Amino acid sequence: MELPFGFVTVIIVIVAIYVLSSIKILAEYERGVIFRLGHLLKQAKGPGVILVFTPIDRIVRVSLRQEALEVPPQDIITRDNVTLKVNAVIFLRVIDPNKAVVEVSNYVYQTSQFAQTTLRSVLGEQELDELLSHREKINLRLQSILDTHTAPWGVKVVNVEVKQVDMPESMLRAMAKQAEAEREKRSKIIHAEGEFSAAQRLVDAAALLATEPVSVQLRYLQTLTEIGVEKNTTVIFPVPVDFFSGLQKVLGDSRAQSAPAAKPA
Repeated sequence: MELPFGFVTVIIVIVAIYVLSSIKILAEYERGVIFRLGHLLKQAKGPGVILVFTPIDRIVRVSLRQEALEVPPQDIITRDNVTLKVNAVIFLRVIDPNKAVVEVSNYVYQTSQFAQTTLRSVLGEQELDELLSHREKINLRLQSILDTHTAPWGVKVVNVEVKQVDMPESMLRAMAKQAEAEREKRSKIIHAEGEFSAAQRLVDAAALLATEPVSVQLRYLQTLTEIGVEKNTTVIFPVPVDFFSGLQKVLGDSRAQSAPAAKPA
């Protein structure tokens, strides 16, 4: 019994439409996880042209591109009892599409929840100074912990960065005072070192001048020459310091001689 030509044509058209609808095109960064009759195929398909025979097959598209996940600000109490608000950003990518679909319902949401709890626990063990000065070390520790959690899902945490640390106004003022005091301390130390160096130079100069007494007189004359260059009416007469010490010694001797003479009277 021969089938009518029109019936055969309809069957061919239906088959052609079914085959065309079964053709799927996956981009270079996409993979197709195929469930055939509810069972997972061992190998994810793509990229390029693949065949998905609906309703026998069901496809789940998974992107292999790196994604950035922002962790909302978390209230942190550091080990030295300072309250902070800290947020972070996580960079992750899928390395095993089958596990990312089968092992977890939503790997992005799951990673976000783990990141929030891990951020609070890890930063709560640090002091404020460590958090501000050793941020790279903390980032590596956060990445290691999150990567351990996400590895069974076929997700790789590429990097974790503590994005912003918000501190109370009182703590900011205290840190500003501390920085100001530290700078003042350094300025005083530098000034004291300068005074010490100047005093040491003066001692060396005095020792050098003491070797030749005439050099002191030459220094007096040089000072007069420098003063005389300027237009002024000041007259300076240099008197050696030894003159005053000698005069003081003579006066002291005369007083010592007059004191015993007055006692018998």
